[in-house]
Amino acid sequence: MTTYGCAAGDLTILQGYLGASGNATGLSEFLCSKLDGIDARLGFTTLAVDNTYLLFSTYLVFAMQLGFAMLCAGSVRAKNTMNIMLTNVLDAACGGISYYVFGFAFAFGQGGKPNGFIGHANWGLQNVPNASFDYSFFLFQWAFAIAAAGITSGSIAERTQFVAYLVYSSVLTGFVYPIVSHWLWSTDGWLSATKSVGPGGLLFGSGAIDFAGSGVVHMVGGLAGFWGAFIEGPRIGRFDKSGNSMNFRGHSATLVVLGTFLLWFGWYGFNPGSFLKILVPYEGVKGNWSGVGRTAVTTTLAGSTAGVTTLFGKRLLDGHWNVLDVCNGVLGGFAAITASCAVVSPWASIICGFGAAWVLIGFNRLAARYHYDDPLEAAQLHAGCGAWGLLFVGLFAEKNYVQQIYGGDSRPFGLFMGGGGRLLAAQIVQILAITGWVTVTMGPLFLALHKFRLLRITPEDEIAGMDLTRHGGTAYIHQDGSEHVMHLSTINGDKRNANDQMPI
Repeated sequence: MTTYGCAAGDLTILQGYLGASGNATGLSEFLCSKLDGIDARLGFTTLAVDNTYLLFSTYLVFAMQLGFAMLCAGSVRAKNTMNIMLTNVLDAACGGISYYVFGFAFAFGQGGKPNGFIGHANWGLQNVPNASFDYSFFLFQWAFAIAAAGITSGSIAERTQFVAYLVYSSVLTGFVYPIVSHWLWSTDGWLSATKSVGPGGLLFGSGAIDFAGSGVVHMVGGLAGFWGAFIEGPRIGRFDKSGNSMNFRGHSATLVVLGTFLLWFGWYGFNPGSFLKILVPYEGVKGNWSGVGRTAVTTTLAGSTAGVTTLFGKRLLDGHWNVLDVCNGVLGGFAAITASCAVVSPWASIICGFGAAWVLIGFNRLAARYHYDDPLEAAQLHAGCGAWGLLFVGLFAEKNYVQQIYGGDSRPFGLFMGGGGRLLAAQIVQILAITGWVTVTMGPLFLALHKFRLLRITPEDEIAGMDLTRHGGTAYIHQDGSEHVMHLSTINGDKRNANDQMPI
């Protein structure tokens, strides 16, 4: 990067320009000191701009929690609205504590001895800020961690005990998710495309690319939700005695659409924000600012294409136009493009979105066939489309974009773009590693909760709804008692007797 201070030898050059006057040395030193000061101030300005950009992106990502809350609330039946809203709040709250105490250390703490599997320093943000990251980086990564937990809560909605939410959310955000993010995003992670410290080199000379989290966030959250829902079993009445699927529609399409748009808005922090810095030049007038804009475009096109493809695909298959299907299709496109958003061209993102729509439709049909019940289609959407997105990187990643972001003149890129199969091989290893890790951690956790009867609520509570049986009342109050004759003293401002009859 260009510097404006005096480098080695500049002082001598300045003295040569100033000639042999008695003040040449002093004047040269004065000029260099001023230039060094300007260079330092510009460096501070760059840090301030980059940190402000990262914080702004963090706020957008955190706003996705509101989108998750609205989407979840609209997708469940009204009798469980309070429950699902509370779990969304606690995903953020419990995740904030666990990620602060040890999650961030597991993800990015290196200490004196690098470890490709797990971080082991910066417990409770000790020695932060430092040369590697500031507080803004922690906050950004926390927002990602709680997004993974929010995905899981949708898969096991409407039949899960509250204590199970507290346990899995803390484990997922404090341990399971941080390990995967260390593998892919830490500079000593064994899968990382930015690996620069520690033993060994880049996997297959490439490392696995997951720019913003199709695997790290979406596959982790989706697979965790899959195991939870699979071990719990379907909701009562979801499938009849003959095995036919019964349609359990959420109670508010309005909330689903609102949640989808809020998530769409937040994704502009999720994907472009993963550049972390914006004041990084490439060549000419191009820099990270160009990559940020391109990433927003690819994100938009993938989600839009997936939504439209789902609309017509479901029309052909089921014979109707369904806004709920379109919303899930849009989100599936976003989950898929998240891995490749910065390393593919806009035209390729359309292909990614088209494929994501059919991946989602296909997994939903498999789920119905094998009696798998996920109220939000979260496992199919996030795990399925996330895995497709990781494969897409290995097929369509552009050489120049990969080099701009990850460096190196001979780094492998997409198979279909002439870059060979090494990147695709690394992507396949990434999919297998994430699947295996989440399975051996979250699977036993849900099994243990099930064994100790801490996972699923009683049939009576499930039929009545958890809002009434577990949370003290319903989310929607249609009659609050104030219309009772004994509670009314006036009608239209006129006093009335308690014995008067209520108007019909």
